[in-house]
Amino acid sequence: MKNPMLEAVSLVLEKLLLISNFKLFSSGTPDENKARTTYSVNSFLRGDVLEVPRTNFTHYGIYLGDNRVAHMMPDILLALTDDKGLTQKVVSNKRLVLGVIVKVASIRVDTVEDFAYGADILVNHLDKSLKKKALLNEEVAQRAEKLLGTTSYSLLWNNCEHFVTYCRFGTAISPQSDKVRRVTRRWARSIRNDLILGRIVEFSIYTAIISSTGELQSCLLNLSL
Repeated sequence: MKNPMLEAVSLVLEKLLLISNFKLFSSGTPDENKARTTYSVNSFLRGDVLEVPRTNFTHYGIYLGDNRVAHMMPDILLALTDDKGLTQKVVSNKRLVLGVIVKVASIRVDTVEDFAYGADILVNHLDKSLKKKALLNEEVAQRAEKLLGTTSYSLLWNNCEHFVTYCRFGTAISPQSDKVRRVTRRWARSIRNDLILGRIVEFSIYTAIISSTGELQSCLLNLSL
């Protein structure tokens, strides 16, 4: 059973994360006047995990071969239209942020260039950082392909890292989210302790007032006698 206070704090923290990552989380809208970074896809194998480190987070995808990457992206358009001609376009920041708010996303396929959008790419770095044995690459790719389509989304509970770890290792986990939840729990405990301390102080003040009032009444009574 989840702690109501932890749930509330998690919700607030998730919104703060959304705001702080507004410009960093998305691959962004391509700038036609900006030179696009090219990648040597020959070094990628089908089923590899591609990682794109950003300032505050890492974005993940599964390489499917032929310059195609499956990755989870929030997108408000998925809640508004079934027109694939619109939803298959590269997700802009506005579409992404609104998608996070309404908790709707898709596991979609983009080119390596659109997936990474100029950033450096790490390959299978999770294998070392998580110290887990990966499934066979073909099984990893097939898992990703079976999940293509619309899905729910949460920055903390169901994000791109959950998607790739499920495909790569068979278990959906997110070390990035785990760190945030640990901070959230400490924050929730701090708030709870502050509330308890506040109530103790409030009770002490109330008791002192009652005690003072009783002493005052006693003095008045003695004077009247």
